[in-house]
Amino acid sequence: MLLSCLFLFWVNLFSLFNFTFPLLPPNNITLYDSAFFSTDGICLTQETTCLSSSSSPSHIGRALYAYPIRFIDLRTRDNASFTCRFSFSIIPNPVWPFGDGIVFLVTSRPDSFSFFNGYMGLPQLDDLSSQDPYFAVEFDTSFNPSLGDINGNHVGVDVNSIVSLAAVDVLSKGFDLKRGKKITAWIEYGDSAKLVQIWLSYSSSKLPTPLLVAQIDLSRQFKEYMHVGFSASNGLGSSMHLVDHWQFKTFTTYNNPMDSVELGYCSMCFPEDSSNTSSQIYGTHRRGFKIGNMALLFGSLVVSVIIIIVVPVLCFVAVRKERSGGRRSKREQTRVEMTNVPTRWSLAEIKLATMGYHRNRIVGEGASAVVYRGSVPSGGAVAVKRFDQSNRKAFTHNPFTTEFAAMAGCLKHKNLVQLQGWCCEGSELVLVYEFLANGSLDRLLHRNTDSSTFLSWSLRLEVVLGVASALTFLHEECQRQIIHRDVKSCNIMLDDEFNAKLGDFGLAEVYEHNCGSREATIPAGTIGYLPPEYVYCGIPTVKTDVYSFGVVVLEVATGKRPVDDDKTVLVDWVWDLWAQKKLLEAADSRLSGRFIVSEMERMLVVGLYCVHPNHEKRPTVKEAARILRGEAPLPVLPSTRPTVRIKSNLCKDSEDILNIGRDNSPNGDDAGWLTPKSHFSKA
Repeated sequence: MLLSCLFLFWVNLFSLFNFTFPLLPPNNITLYDSAFFSTDGICLTQETTCLSSSSSPSHIGRALYAYPIRFIDLRTRDNASFTCRFSFSIIPNPVWPFGDGIVFLVTSRPDSFSFFNGYMGLPQLDDLSSQDPYFAVEFDTSFNPSLGDINGNHVGVDVNSIVSLAAVDVLSKGFDLKRGKKITAWIEYGDSAKLVQIWLSYSSSKLPTPLLVAQIDLSRQFKEYMHVGFSASNGLGSSMHLVDHWQFKTFTTYNNPMDSVELGYCSMCFPEDSSNTSSQIYGTHRRGFKIGNMALLFGSLVVSVIIIIVVPVLCFVAVRKERSGGRRSKREQTRVEMTNVPTRWSLAEIKLATMGYHRNRIVGEGASAVVYRGSVPSGGAVAVKRFDQSNRKAFTHNPFTTEFAAMAGCLKHKNLVQLQGWCCEGSELVLVYEFLANGSLDRLLHRNTDSSTFLSWSLRLEVVLGVASALTFLHEECQRQIIHRDVKSCNIMLDDEFNAKLGDFGLAEVYEHNCGSREATIPAGTIGYLPPEYVYCGIPTVKTDVYSFGVVVLEVATGKRPVDDDKTVLVDWVWDLWAQKKLLEAADSRLSGRFIVSEMERMLVVGLYCVHPNHEKRPTVKEAARILRGEAPLPVLPSTRPTVRIKSNLCKDSEDILNIGRDNSPNGDDAGWLTPKSHFSKA
């Protein structure tokens, strides 16, 4: 790492010899909150690397020019016009939705900002004083109807309010703020015409027609001195908001400088604009830049000589440090992790693979997504999961980001469905998975009419052990503990050799292994697979998955659904047979006795062990697998199903929601409850 820093330092020194791009010294910029200097410019926000909560940091960043700029000459009553030019990028994090966006800001007070998450760091209405006016141009990537947003991809003009006076949909103009590509913006205000004009371009050339024009008299808002800069926030999302070029100029209508000693020019890396004369610039600060550059040049020569001498020593130290396993910074770790994410697909590639989302390619449908079988040029097949944005408000979470957060980069295991790609383009959110030819366990157990794919006893045992291996990996072997929360037969896929692979992480929760306390949430999952303590307390633990796994084990052994067509609950039925000492009568009749009796008994007992009403009595999935393999003795179960009283931790409204979820179940068998059915559940 030290070697790379030295290289970047050498490159920066070399660039000082080129006077084409005046370099703004960092001490002329004041950073607030999350903002930091990088080799690419100023990063206003950092990427989020873990699940956020109400106690998370603000994720707001601001960068303001360190000195106030004069906008009104009190002697002559002349008001300033200004031009601003800068380049920015909003770089997405595929694990999370986009942040709120970035704003160019002119404010009377640099500290009159929101310290809460959101609003791009602008003052909230309750925080704003009539003595603290501001003007902002927002580049908004978060749709908030309560603020009058037209969509989640627009440019707006704000004056003393986060509700825009004027806004334009940039997608309709050929631009996409969420594309992650560098955009150059021009903002001009003419005091004589009282007109604000805004241009965007993917190049350094300004288009002939402005993107947005707004009639506003800023002279009534500005004080004699104002501060200029940028602000951004991530809200509940995660993006890097980067500003890497900036030029700002003020001038009067008659091209007269107001005060020759006042600072009115700041630029960062932009070449001099030949269209503007020196008389258009307030003050004489540009001379300071020239003198500063000469000083920097001389200093660079001295430092270069020093570097030539000390680099060998530093290299030796760096190698020693790397070998000793020096700790990387949090930001470096993020970059390493992000290099492991699956390939990003273009929307054109997705549509080509699915024949334009042709209905004949649909292999599964749910409340949040539709899954298509896709064909890739290499001749292989993929499963393309297209998320439905129109129904997003029906969920208490974002299925796309939750699933991506759990799957991307780290979940490489033979018994997990492998994520191969993703697409986030326009309003499309898509995940691309490996295609598994034999479909879901649910289909083969309950809807299979093909005798050639009937699951023999040996295959069933291997399927259960495969699922156990996947859950053990999630619970104990991942860097962070992952609770699936939706383990069920239609989320278990089988490849062409009938190897089990667990998929659909749309409800997954990720925790640190040493996390001592967890907040109660609205329970989510599928009726028949949910443990009683989770339904009433709303706190997911590994034992939540253990219970669901136990239901799957009983489902595989008996061939019955968790809740049958006649409303018989599988867990209750097997417990009753156990109490009557008729446990083997639960075996799937379609097997016609073609199984090893001791193995069938072991599987049924393990299933009951995992669905024990008292979660403290349940084994871990790893312990259950050892029993299934005959590596540990059978547990001693109570003669009848135990009764456990559970006190709810949920508020009354939450319990009402749970009751609604039950009543709305269409047939009681495998209906989704606050979650879609598995995207692979349909043949």
